[in-house]
Amino acid sequence: MEKINLTLTNNYIFQKVFGKKGNEEILKDFLISILNIPIEKIEIQTEVSLEKHLEKNKLGRLDIIAILNDDTIVNIEMQVNDYHNFIERSLYYWSGIYYNNLEKGEDYKIAKRTIGINILNYTILKDGPYHEICRIRRDHKNKILTDKLELHFIQIPKFLKEKRKSQTKLEQWMQFIIQRNKMEVELAMKENKAIKKANEEYEYLIGDKEERRLAYLIDKNKKDQNTQIAGAIEKGLRRGLQQGKKEGIKQGRKEGVEQGKKAMLETAKKLLKKGMSVEEVQEITNLTAEEMKIITKD
Repeated sequence: MEKINLTLTNNYIFQKVFGKKGNEEILKDFLISILNIPIEKIEIQTEVSLEKHLEKNKLGRLDIIAILNDDTIVNIEMQVNDYHNFIERSLYYWSGIYYNNLEKGEDYKIAKRTIGINILNYTILKDGPYHEICRIRRDHKNKILTDKLELHFIQIPKFLKEKRKSQTKLEQWMQFIIQRNKMEVELAMKENKAIKKANEEYEYLIGDKEERRLAYLIDKNKKDQNTQIAGAIEKGLRRGLQQGKKEGIKQGRKEGVEQGKKAMLETAKKLLKKGMSVEEVQEITNLTAEEMKIITKD
């Protein structure tokens, strides 16, 4: 099996450490370090999805959803690859959560505050600090219009470049997540019990053969999809020189997405054969319920 570097930037590992029921204290301390607010307790929600019914149905999967004691909803997303659409994607996720937290007939005023936390293994905002907060503001005197929308972008490359004399709580968590400096991680564990507990979870996951295999399959599948899509787009560009650039790119992307979907279906079949439940496989692969019904009939 091909070796992969199983740090917390691996989506599966990240979800297992921070998003598992029973790890609320880990996630709570991590959120306190980001939001810089007191949090008494949190509730981790599992198997969360957004579905927007349009002419073409679009389904979005969320990494981790947590409900804070004041009913604030927090979505935590780990993003490794840059698809050049993440700002739009983060707004789509945020708006879906905000929309769905109101029941039919309820007053708009009681809609819950919704926060999106995006940890990125690339730079999305060229200037500014590694941890940036975005809110809706008025043009007039740059006043905040509402506190019900808050987006955080935590950019790992920027964090690695910044020089610092001491570590804040968030910086300790970042050292743990990226696993680049062993001494810094050990120091963080000594100073923060939640990080020590998170490290115990992490050490178990990377030491367990089946967990490593599952993380590998998911990571490999994503890389295969990216390669297929990129290859198909390149093919489309070449075809575009003869057929018209726009149509060539469009056709290439379509072919790439179809190939990526086929690879995901094959991965889902392998995971089912390993004994995973339909619900677990659907959450990992992001396949629709209809697609899962098809492969379980095969």
